[in-house]
Amino acid sequence: MARENQPEFILEIVVLSAEGLETTSFTLFSRRIRPFVAFTMVPPSRKKCRVYKTRVDDEGGTNPTWGDKFRIPLDTTFFANGYSAIYLRLYTKRLIVGQVQLGWCQIPVYDIGSPPVGSVRYLSYRLRVRDGSRCHGIVNLAIKLESLASVAGQRVVASGGSPTNDTSRTVIGIPATLFTPMGECEGIMCMSTTS
Repeated sequence: MARENQPEFILEIVVLSAEGLETTSFTLFSRRIRPFVAFTMVPPSRKKCRVYKTRVDDEGGTNPTWGDKFRIPLDTTFFANGYSAIYLRLYTKRLIVGQVQLGWCQIPVYDIGSPPVGSVRYLSYRLRVRDGSRCHGIVNLAIKLESLASVAGQRVVASGGSPTNDTSRTVIGIPATLFTPMGECEGIMCMSTTS
């Protein structure tokens, strides 16, 4: 029996690409877009908010590609909470003003836990602006949920899915505005991870 708050799953997220991005605020010094993605789990596990970041794509412009892979430990409390999600923000890096947010989306827990454990799922989400309305741009991800539980001779399936691999479906998510935009995690310690 696992101890409480012990990670029982590893969520592998590959931030693949974005497409159709538009910049809303050009500066006098730079018209070039240099996008990167930052994301975190909501609610954070173990009272910490860890922010994961991709590298900056200096060459992709409005259709950047990353391929950055992140392995995130999760416990069952993440899947038990129906409001759990991955909160993803897409930024552009500016030389003088710093980073400017281009859009955001939320990946709900049921998109993460519904494929069978061990299968790869490709997801695409329309980006939103600060007030939640649609903006230009889509972000593309690949997720794979791995179980740390050792079950001899059995295949573990998350959320009652079938044990067949679901590698070709694309899901278009509609982010909800259940949470306040993650300015920087309120009342909890934030850590930043760059790959």
